[in-house]
Amino acid sequence: MKLRFPSASARARTMIVAGTLLGALVTGGWLLHRGARMGTFTAYEGAHLFDNVFRHVQNEYVDTVGDSVLYRKSLDGMLYELRDPYSTFLPPDRFARLNEATTGNYAGLGLETDLRDGWLIVVAPVPGGPAERAGLQPGDRIVEIMGKPAKGWTSEEAFRALRGKPGTAVTLKIERPGITIPIVLKLVRTTIHQSAVRRSSMLTDAVGYIDLKAFSDSTAKELNGAITSLLAHGMKTLMIDLRTNPGGLLNQGVRVTDLFLNPGQKIVSMHGRLAEANREYADTAKQRWPQLPLIVLVDGRSASAAEIVAGALQDHDRAVIIGTPTYGKGSAQSVISFGSQGGLKITTARWFTPVGRSITRRQPSDDDSDDALPAKRERFHTDAGRVVYGGGGITPDVIAPRTVDDLAAGRDPQLDAALADLNTQ
Repeated sequence: MKLRFPSASARARTMIVAGTLLGALVTGGWLLHRGARMGTFTAYEGAHLFDNVFRHVQNEYVDTVGDSVLYRKSLDGMLYELRDPYSTFLPPDRFARLNEATTGNYAGLGLETDLRDGWLIVVAPVPGGPAERAGLQPGDRIVEIMGKPAKGWTSEEAFRALRGKPGTAVTLKIERPGITIPIVLKLVRTTIHQSAVRRSSMLTDAVGYIDLKAFSDSTAKELNGAITSLLAHGMKTLMIDLRTNPGGLLNQGVRVTDLFLNPGQKIVSMHGRLAEANREYADTAKQRWPQLPLIVLVDGRSASAAEIVAGALQDHDRAVIIGTPTYGKGSAQSVISFGSQGGLKITTARWFTPVGRSITRRQPSDDDSDDALPAKRERFHTDAGRVVYGGGGITPDVIAPRTVDDLAAGRDPQLDAALADLNTQ
């Protein structure tokens, strides 16, 4: 067997590649060693290392990756390593959706839908919206959108197809029970305001019920109007349903709480790095209904501003909280717009209830017991001396689970527990 040795040019190329790799390894290794020795990188060292790694991935990675993609992945990685699920970069579509949630306004058809057996089913049209004016009814099945079959669509696909710019048209083909021929409708999208108060009614001759689904910029005003209306119908006790309420605007959580407390009573305190992130909120207005008994329903999907309201009313013994422990989101986020590129949602403060509770739920480890158990959590006392707990969300005064079977059967044991609690008073 005859051995073959590389040519002079091949040896030169090998030396260049080896030199480059060695240089990168030495430079990166020195920076890593220095960073590890010092416990952190200086700003210059960190920037230099990032630039080195970025260029090697850009030039030598097995697959070509565009610069814009690499920058976005770097951005996502930086935020991911904060280990904070609430700090995230939002692309334009998600940023627009966040704005919808906080303002209650969106451009679309005014149509609440649900996916059932692979079909898009109309749950209810928004009063006064294009869908209601066109005659869409609960139970209608949307089979085509703009000529495309809608069976098997995801919620995200349906969302994008039904939303759009005000003034743009969308054609729907629907099937309606009892009608054999599909109905074709052409609707024009418009700006819709999604009410924070989804339902307001009298459960009994004396008990009023308000289903509050969001804390958008009109929540306190809508709630005030709903309470006034129920009082005119003879309400003697108010029940506010915050179940599945994901929260929203901090100032609206404060204003809703303000409706039920006395001037000077604390609502929530915020603590962060920036001076403007440190603030205490207290009641500023006299109660309009000081003698009105109040019940608040919560569950594991009650979060953020919903927990601020429940926590303050519990700490001041102003309401009986009924349901299951809340989500446990004890932080506040600021939203920064980057124009057409989207925006940043970043945690800037942690918040505490009037008696000093942080209700943030810890991320359990494999050998960790469930911190939702009150026995494992820090104890605090309400104005009246009752024991309440930190961590693990807001623990209700009356625990009343609601199972999947209850939902399927249309039962509401939490609502029943609230009514039973009234009967024992």
